[in-house]
Amino acid sequence: MNELLLTTDYVLSMLYLWLKAAHLIFVIFWMAGLFMMPRFFVYHQEAAAGSPEAALWVEREAKLKKIILNPSLIVVWLLGLVLAVQIGAFAQGWFHAKLLFVLLLSGYHGWMIGYAKKLARGERKMTGKKLRLINEVPGIAAAIIVILVIVKPF
Repeated sequence: MNELLLTTDYVLSMLYLWLKAAHLIFVIFWMAGLFMMPRFFVYHQEAAAGSPEAALWVEREAKLKKIILNPSLIVVWLLGLVLAVQIGAFAQGWFHAKLLFVLLLSGYHGWMIGYAKKLARGERKMTGKKLRLINEVPGIAAAIIVILVIVKPF
């Protein structure tokens, strides 16, 4: 009986580590997409409106969204919630702060998807300079999230 308990504990602990590794891998994919999309927007806006180059940027932005951004966001959220339940994180202050920043980052993701649609329609509401500044958002959020997860300041 003790051997079965030890085996079950071992399997569950290994499963947790694999889920955690997968979560981190998909966070990296998601962050890569969040860094890439605003750069795509800058290049898209620098292309002449209605040009073949602008059409290529619309296609690239759609592929980035479909292949990297949206699937990664879904997997990050699913695995993150499973891991949070597993360790009882919902009762910890650091996790509430992390969750707030992940929600904000998810909102940023949604804003980018919306802006890509505007660019695809030919609407160019922001300057390249503003888009370059906005490109800093995921880096700042990621730094805060990593500190919250590793240091657990509260």
